[in-house]
Amino acid sequence: MKEIFLNAFGAVKRWLAGLSFRTGVIVLSSCVLFYILSFAALALPVSAALRGALWFVLFGCAKTAQYGGLLILGVEGVKRVKKWFGRE
Repeated sequence: MKEIFLNAFGAVKRWLAGLSFRTGVIVLSSCVLFYILSFAALALPVSAALRGALWFVLFGCAKTAQYGGLLILGVEGVKRVKKWFGRE
């Protein structure tokens, strides 16, 4: 059973790594949008349970986009993005 999950994870990782640099940057940009939305949802005039559920879903989307974008970019892509921001 463990081998099935490891093989599936490896296949998804290879597929994500095969996507372009531009796709990785777009996914990382969507991560920022999801973070903003997750904390903006806390200011909505709805019940606390709904605010909590919205925050949970949007924050989960932000984390998924963050790690997915990092998987797509890889080490060299992260270096390229850091270079844009003037960090070595």
